Amino acid sequence: MKIKAVCTGSPERLPGKKYKTGIFKHAVGGGVMIDAEGLLGDAVCNRTYHGGVDQAVYIEGSLTLDWWSNELGREIAPGAFGENLVIEGLDNRDVSVGDRFIAGDLVLEVTSARIPCATFAARMDDPRFVKRYTKAGRPGIYCRVLANGIVEAGMTVEYRPFSGAKVTMPEMMETFGRKLSAEDRERYLAAPIHYKLRAQLEA
Repeated sequence: MKIKAVCTGSPERLPGKKYKTGIFKHAVGGGVMIDAEGLLGDAVCNRTYHGGVDQAVYIEGSLTLDWWSNELGREIAPGAFGENLVIEGLDNRDVSVGDRFIAGDLVLEVTSARIPCATFAARMDDPRFVKRYTKAGRPGIYCRVLANGIVEAGMTVEYRPFSGAKVTMPEMMETFGRKLSAEDRERYLAAPIHYKLRAQLEA
């Protein structure tokens, strides 16, 4: 695998909205520093739901974006979904919590799946896109940063699957907001899930 694109964005206002969002990402050239809070210079406007140490980096797989391009009948350019990194040859459906992506000094650990929101639907200019994205079962990937590093397009990515029981991205999105069985709850807590979800499950 390799990094196909590194994407950052500036605060922009969506048409018809009063607030600004950082969802408009664009591929950039050269190296970009990534630390515990994410990509240096990248805008995160609503930190209640976005960013933070367990959502520092948002990944999309190139195979997933190719699928969406075919599904929507138009090219989905890197950054169009608000992602920070596009990884060549990756299908989001194959990724689980605890999987690691290593590029140079950078080490990322998967924590949770992207849950679509109204801002995402507005960005895609489709009020039904939340349902469409959920039904597709190919959610984006949030990661925490275990080791800082500078990345750029073309860098090789080492993929290390989690050694424990799997909690996949499609499953995380499917079970979002639902009560888990005792067995599933134990499996989720055994994985390095997002700290907010962990707190909910431990409550």
